[in-house]
Amino acid sequence: MSQTTSMTQYVTAISADAEIVAGGFVEGLPALALASGDVVMFDDTTPRKIAAHPDGAVLIGQSDHTRLVTGGDDGRLVATYADGRTEQIADEKGRWIDALALREGAIAWAAGKQVRARDAKGEVKSYVAPTSVRGLCFMPKGYRLALSHYNGVSLWFPNMAAEPEVFKWAGSHLDVTVSVDGKFIVSAMQESALHGWRVQDHKDMRMTGYPSKTRSFSWSADGDWLATSGAEACIIWPFQGKDGPMGKGPRECGVRPAKVTRVAFHPKSLVVAIGYDDGWVMICRITDGAEILVRSTTESEAKDRAISVLSWSADGGRLLYGAEDGAAGVLDVPGA
Repeated sequence: MSQTTSMTQYVTAISADAEIVAGGFVEGLPALALASGDVVMFDDTTPRKIAAHPDGAVLIGQSDHTRLVTGGDDGRLVATYADGRTEQIADEKGRWIDALALREGAIAWAAGKQVRARDAKGEVKSYVAPTSVRGLCFMPKGYRLALSHYNGVSLWFPNMAAEPEVFKWAGSHLDVTVSVDGKFIVSAMQESALHGWRVQDHKDMRMTGYPSKTRSFSWSADGDWLATSGAEACIIWPFQGKDGPMGKGPRECGVRPAKVTRVAFHPKSLVVAIGYDDGWVMICRITDGAEILVRSTTESEAKDRAISVLSWSADGGRLLYGAEDGAAGVLDVPGA
């Protein structure tokens, strides 16, 4: 860590005063979804609390820069906008919202086995998966979804009557992600490993060695790298070429005596933000391994401070972080 430089002087601290579950920028404003059911928007450091789920807790959330969409244990899917307005997208009648995906105005969500997709025009299609769905991700081209479940991942076209294409691998598949070019699917498994497939021919890829489960993925803007959590470093897999990571080892950056909980690639540069279970936040440049400190904590402060949110602004000039204890901050990248 002696080679690490610091940007802590460019961080503005904010506080949500409750456990932070999800977050991102909404029309340029930092927005945080709280376990209490509220969404907090920040004008500078001034919080505006919005009761997105007044009768429940937020379980999951994502931002597409125009809204923060949250799913709760009240069965409701709610979009919150920068002006404080909320829109109920769906009500699953008390069934927990387990998975969520956003893309270009479209939304997909899962409650148990039930999966629904709403296109940008508001038309909703439904599918019942073979088992409970834990992860959802839009394919980069076309209106198609990847959904992870027990014993594999399915690719579903909501606007087609055909049965989903199934990629099989025994075990419990949690989160799922798809490469930028749509050629590879990767899922995080209960067994603390990643499993991948080449879409063209279902060729399996096994990515092991994690001491704990991967719960955060992020692709580089060029699609060549996949950053992952679940170890005492950010593990970054190479996806150049037709074989992806097959036969190749990963890179590591941000090695520390703490588990990585969140990762987020910069939207334009080969730079990845890394959050840890002791509340630290760092930025690493993967071309040369250079490290920049964004936030540190003392040993006495580290309890319950795991980073639960890392999100870049659309232009990459700001980085939002949030921790389980409600502490948060915004880095304004100098020169951006």
